[in-house]
Amino acid sequence: MMDLRQLTTLVAVADHGSFSAAARALFTVQSNVSGHIARLEKELGVTLVDRQRGGLTDDGLAVVERARRVLYEIDDISADMASRGHEVRGDTRFGVIGTTARWLLPGLLTELGRQHAGVHVTVNEGNTTGLLPRLVAQQLDAVIVQLPVDEPDVTVEPLFAEDLVLLVPAHHHLAGCASITLGELAAEPLMLPPRGAALRRAIDRAAANIGVDLNAQVEIDGVRLLASLAFDGYGAAIVPATSIPRWLTGDFKRIAVPDLPRRVVGWVQRRRPTPGPPTRALLAVLREVVAAHGSQQPGVYVGADAFPLGRQGTSQP
Repeated sequence: MMDLRQLTTLVAVADHGSFSAAARALFTVQSNVSGHIARLEKELGVTLVDRQRGGLTDDGLAVVERARRVLYEIDDISADMASRGHEVRGDTRFGVIGTTARWLLPGLLTELGRQHAGVHVTVNEGNTTGLLPRLVAQQLDAVIVQLPVDEPDVTVEPLFAEDLVLLVPAHHHLAGCASITLGELAAEPLMLPPRGAALRRAIDRAAANIGVDLNAQVEIDGVRLLASLAFDGYGAAIVPATSIPRWLTGDFKRIAVPDLPRRVVGWVQRRRPTPGPPTRALLAVLREVVAAHGSQQPGVYVGADAFPLGRQGTSQP
């Protein structure tokens, strides 16, 4: 009969890559791990772990995804029961894009700890295209990502909007500009996100609207890396305003690009199953922190005026 120990063991093997590493993570011995996996394979009638090459088989990957969901649901049941009354307790797992994490998390985690000391948070940093599949697969309870999103079974709450700017080193020939158009940038070699990335799609749509193609000198998958290369003098990059920390000083220049739309960042969660009390508590504190501190970040806008068409709280901003 399948049991939770077997599912927990399979997930540990998936996460840590081998029986020995899974045993260390579970504070047990390798023979126990091997035994649990063998009994689960016998129960299901399939091979879950490739003993020759290491890693999970295709069947193993399918089973481990469902196993994660089962284990997360059990965690949520415990959180629901522990959160009866006024105190919220339990785990919440959320993902956040890196530029937002840098300015938002210090205040968010501090205030969450003050209001809900019994909530334990696991934070996963990533990009929008990487975090959304993990949300849908129930590996994360919610994500803070760039909008819009195309997933049909999620709900979305816009949090803030931010300018997209041209970031150049101080020695760059454009450093003396206060503002520049996309038309003027068409001939410039630029560092841009890769095609298909959410940010790149927004930039390309804006350029296409005025009939220009931007010249990608190099494509960088990582907004903070884009900004770092510009800080270090490699070239010019189009980046969100929050990729430039407000406390940072140095030999660089922010240049406004009025043709570019603002980037909208929002909270995304699944419609079913609905998040448990710890995740709902996190969202409530998040709203407070964004309202109190968002406008203090250069180039960030909060409130109804920040979002196009006033479409706050819709599933497709």
